[in-house]
Amino acid sequence: MTDRIDKETRSRIMSAVRSYGTRPEKLVRSALHRQGFRFRLHIKQLPGTPDLALRKYKAVVFINGCFWHQHQNCKHSHIPQTRSEFWQKKFTRNMLRDQKVIYQLKMLGWRTAIIWECGLNKIQYEDTVKRLVLWLRWRGEYLEIPVYDEFNEQ
Repeated sequence: MTDRIDKETRSRIMSAVRSYGTRPEKLVRSALHRQGFRFRLHIKQLPGTPDLALRKYKAVVFINGCFWHQHQNCKHSHIPQTRSEFWQKKFTRNMLRDQKVIYQLKMLGWRTAIIWECGLNKIQYEDTVKRLVLWLRWRGEYLEIPVYDEFNEQ
């Protein structure tokens, strides 16, 4: 299937996709700040340049888009019909890179939280923030919100 949009328009659309400073990221930052947490943004010295780094808690938070990071069993994580082989390879590389980054952070002694974009909708937002705050305070090693599986689809 060919792309319905010309190459220049597609390029302009894709260049507008932000990698940081996104709405989901701002929601999490604002909520944590209101709870009294202080953090640094996008520390390049850490593997994966996490969205938030809380040194006091030795924790990092990634706010992942369900489409770009292919959130398992999420309605937002589909493979486009146009150039599907390209997208499949890209998404596979993204997921492998994410796993590698989590492992590297663990080896450096950092705890990791993954907040998926779909967990920040109007219905789940408050619960997501509460779970993140509890995780930060209780020193859990890894957190992923929300987690979908075939038995618990939301």
